[in-house]
Amino acid sequence: MTTAADREANKATVLAFYEAGLNRKDFDAAARLIGDRYVQHNPRIADGVEGFRGFIDTIRAEYPDLRAEVKGLYADGDRVIAHVHGIRVPGQAGTAIVDIFRFEDGRIVEHWDVMQPIPDTAANANGMF
Repeated sequence: MTTAADREANKATVLAFYEAGLNRKDFDAAARLIGDRYVQHNPRIADGVEGFRGFIDTIRAEYPDLRAEVKGLYADGDRVIAHVHGIRVPGQAGTAIVDIFRFEDGRIVEHWDVMQPIPDTAANANGMF
């Protein structure tokens, strides 16, 4: 059972993970936040910390200016859900992302994501965030 303090600590870990891994592309700093095992449900990323290393290497090479802006964080039990605005190339509309992280002992051990490109026009004025 997770406490409110655990959930807040897990949310802080997710923020640190985005900043280190995606925004700074600092694999070593981000890897310290991953548990001994890391199950990846994104079919483009391999399991384990080495799979995450490959992902960071790819975005560093292909999208050096990629940024992830966390718009909302929600914690429930051992999971943290993040609503994120991802921009691969400055000036592009980017992608609306929902990431789900599962924690064990304060470290990330599992990840799922759902991504939707942000269109140039919308049928409403509500925005995606």
